[in-house]
Amino acid sequence: MFDFKNSLNIVLHEPEIPGNTGTIGRLCVGLEATLTLIEPLGFSLADKYLKRAGLDYWPHLKLQVLPDFQHFLNLVESNGGQVFAFTTKTRNPYCHAQFQRGDFLLFGKETKGLPADILQRYSNTLCTLPMTGPIRSLNLSMAVGVAAYEAMRQISGGFQ
Repeated sequence: MFDFKNSLNIVLHEPEIPGNTGTIGRLCVGLEATLTLIEPLGFSLADKYLKRAGLDYWPHLKLQVLPDFQHFLNLVESNGGQVFAFTTKTRNPYCHAQFQRGDFLLFGKETKGLPADILQRYSNTLCTLPMTGPIRSLNLSMAVGVAAYEAMRQISGGFQ
């Protein structure tokens, strides 16, 4: 089992696109973060696009796959840390959050984001990446990268 209390923890709820998940996995290896995938997944973990995006770093990834959201709730309860849910349905910018080691950054599926019940559960820790141009959202792997680097900047004291 992984040390979730001393890590940055990236969580993808029902991801659909293998290339995004592979890219996020590679990012997690680079930041020594954990990656949790909550099923159902829109692809197989053996998918060639997942592996291509993750390159040869995939074996170094601290990865776990959970069968449903309840298992994620159990993980959070047993490890502590706050859950920050990322969505376009809030005005709270991610840079106002105060991230700490052991926190979980939760992202929804590419086509629908996080379900309403999950957004309600984490209504006090919703975060968004502000956009001023005429788009609905950013690519999932890009959004995770922006949020994860801000969290690591805060956790590490500015990457000193």
